[in-house]
Amino acid sequence: MRKRTVLLACLPVMLLTVCLAAQETRQQVFQVMFYNVENLFDTYDNPHTTDNEFLPDGVRYWTPYRYYAHLRQTARVIHAVGEWDTPALVGLCEVENDSVLIHLTRRTSLRAQNYRYCITDSRDPRGINVALLYQEDKFRCLEYASKRIPFKNRARRSRDILHVSGRVITGDTLDVFVCHFPSRRGGEKISEPFRVEAASYLRRLCDSIHAIRRTPNILIMGDFNDMPIDKSIQTIVRSSDAGRIFTNLFADAKKLNNKGSYKYQGKWNQLDQIIINRSWEKYYRPGSAQIFMPSFLLTVDKSRNGQRPLRVYYGYKYEGGFSDHLPVIACFLLPLPK
Repeated sequence: MRKRTVLLACLPVMLLTVCLAAQETRQQVFQVMFYNVENLFDTYDNPHTTDNEFLPDGVRYWTPYRYYAHLRQTARVIHAVGEWDTPALVGLCEVENDSVLIHLTRRTSLRAQNYRYCITDSRDPRGINVALLYQEDKFRCLEYASKRIPFKNRARRSRDILHVSGRVITGDTLDVFVCHFPSRRGGEKISEPFRVEAASYLRRLCDSIHAIRRTPNILIMGDFNDMPIDKSIQTIVRSSDAGRIFTNLFADAKKLNNKGSYKYQGKWNQLDQIIINRSWEKYYRPGSAQIFMPSFLLTVDKSRNGQRPLRVYYGYKYEGGFSDHLPVIACFLLPLPK
């Protein structure tokens, strides 16, 4: 256990070493991170959503102090992933609105990292969205859109899919999708059709890019509320066209440093994943896809065995931690222009 803890604690240093080596061989390190930040709400009431529990007088007593503590904790995690060289792209979910992202990128230690952002405008009942932070010197945003999932039940409300197109240092256009699929509320099997609908729509979006670009580069990341073997994820990665097959970087549990990114009833689940198409795979650094889990993100699981993520809330008890999910990361090496 001690050796494992030391190895995980050294992961950022290992990635930094890769960064320095890459620079010496005229490559740019392009690190990608996805993080479910657990209810990053502001302290103001949105009359159009059910955000009342995250208000100063709500059941969670969500004060400005707790809000800004959560912002600082989130910034700390992003810094820890890349140390001096923070990730080029950071996908986030469970973010309430633009104000939260302005505060995160301008009123925390991230202000020196020059992040810009895109965010969806979803119809989620609780008012949460997905977002992408990006560094302009590594990813020049060309356009973005909030894609509403066309459920068969038109009354159903969920998080939109964020689609962002940007130019990277190689001159390639990279299409990024950030997702937060419907939850398992009501039961895994009962809710599964909604996630399959979301996955089918995402797959159609990807296929439409393949139809208009000869060699598109596509990166998908998110909290899919399903495991890599589940039907929704298989809907995304499989294709009858070999050129349109996707690779899930988190599909093989044996290659990962933990059994999952989210712990539920004592069992780890790999709900957070990064998926890439074959064109973008040529830039992937093998073995860099990992669950980021330094010791400060974990605490003793008193009701179960081992450890669990140190959360902001454990039930209704304020823990003042980071999130109920662990971030997932992957590294790509882009050749610099000659």
